[in-house]
Formats: sequence, C-alpha cells, structure tokens
Amino acid sequence: MLSHRIISAIVLIPIVACAVYAGGWWLLAVLAVAGILAALEFYQMMRQGGFRPSPIIGLPLVLALLLDAHDPSWGIARPAVALFIILAFVWHLVQKDDSIPAVNWALTVMGALYLGWFMGHFLLLRALPQGLQWTIVAFLITWISDSGAYFVGRAIGRHKLWPRISPKKSWEGSIAGLITGVLGGILISGPLGLPAMHGAAIGALIPLITPWGDFAISMIKRQVGVKDSGNIIPGHGGMLDRVDSLLFSAVIVYYYVTWVVK
Repeated sequence: MLSHRIISAIVLIPIVACAVYAGGWWLLAVLAVAGILAALEFYQMMRQGGFRPSPIIGLPLVLALLLDAHDPSWGIARPAVALFIILAFVWHLVQKDDSIPAVNWALTVMGALYLGWFMGHFLLLRALPQGLQWTIVAFLITWISDSGAYFVGRAIGRHKLWPRISPKKSWEGSIAGLITGVLGGILISGPLGLPAMHGAAIGALIPLITPWGDFAISMIKRQVGVKDSGNIIPGHGGMLDRVDSLLFSAVIVYYYVTWVVK
C-alpha cells in the first residue's frame, strides 16, 4: 500500500540521512545492517528455489568487504575474498547431501561479493573530497528518478518495458525517470555546490543504468518463484528490494567522480 510506503520512508530517511551526514563508523554501521539483511534475503530466496548457499560463509565476507571500503589501508579485501572462496569451496564440497555443490558454492560467493563490494562504494564515495555532497546526489537522484518512474508508470504506463522479467515497469515510467533524474540532478547540484553539468550527467546515468540492478533481482525472484525478497520494510518488500538500484547508483557516482570529475 502507498501509505505503508510513505510511513516506511518517513522512518528510514532520517536514519539514512544521519548516517550519510556523519559518515565513518556510523555509515559503516548502517550499511552493515543493510548488507546483512539483504544477504540473508538473498540466501533465503535461493533456498526457496531449491539451492543451498551458505550464509555462514557469505555474511562474514559481506562485512569484510565493507570494512575494507571503510578503510582501504587495512588491506582486508583481497585476503578476505581469497579466504572465503576457499572456505565456501570446502564447505560445499564436504556437505554429503549437497547434490549441486558447485552451484551452491558460486551462489555463496557471488551473493556476498555483489552485496559487499557494491555497497562498499558508498563508503568509498563518502570518503572522497566533497564526498558528502556526492553521496547525497547518489541517494537523491535515485529516489527522484525512481519516484518519477513509479508515479508516471502507475498513472499512464501502457507499454511494458520488459514483461518477462519486470512486468510492472513501462516505457512511459522509464522515460519519466530519465527526465526527472536529469532535472533533479540539475536542481540539487546548485545548493550542494556542484557543477550543474555533472548533476545532469549523473541524473541521466542513474536512471539509465540502475534499472539493471532491479532487473537482476527481479530475474532471481521470478526464477525462484517469490514476489518480494522479504517483508522487513512495510510497503517496500525486503531490504534487497530497496537497495538493488542504490547499489548501482553508488558504483556509478563513485567512478564518475573519480574518472570524470577528478
């Protein structure tokens, strides 16, 4: 229900906003909670589809990748990835009742890498010069473009974008998301002290690329036969449903800033 979506947003937005503003360990803590919940939902979805990935191996890897992004000088990522790939291989190899150990091994590792590595880009982005402003841009443009796509698609969406994977998305909504993303990027860049050109560029990139994050999760949900990744957020489904686009946004904005803005 729309009312549940609004209430959940009223509760969550201040928490996220405070964590982004504070940065550091506060942002790490919020991302760690979100990452663990999203990973648990991912592994639970896989189990509902008949697979058996291991949260015991995957969850520590998510946390290790977030810790590395919090302070890359610790050099945690490479040894952690190597260690947990080996541990996951051994774990699934010794499970006597595991009929598809190679598949479950891949799901254990890739689920953790996807969530931990991508989510860690928020910490990397926040640590950049003007990192607070760029992180705000990533969140706001994602929410602005998603809202534009949602409300326009709901009102006048007639032509399905990709009915086999995500039947609710429409071309009308996607075009509205692109327009609102660009306009939103231009409007918020000024108050944040950022060039409008970069705001417009990011405002176009996010609605063009982040839907693929949603498509990826939709593909998984349809394959395993579930509607939502979970129900922890009333009106929004699961944590994974909420962060799928944001994960791509963090990556897009981080590399845009480091490669283009510099």
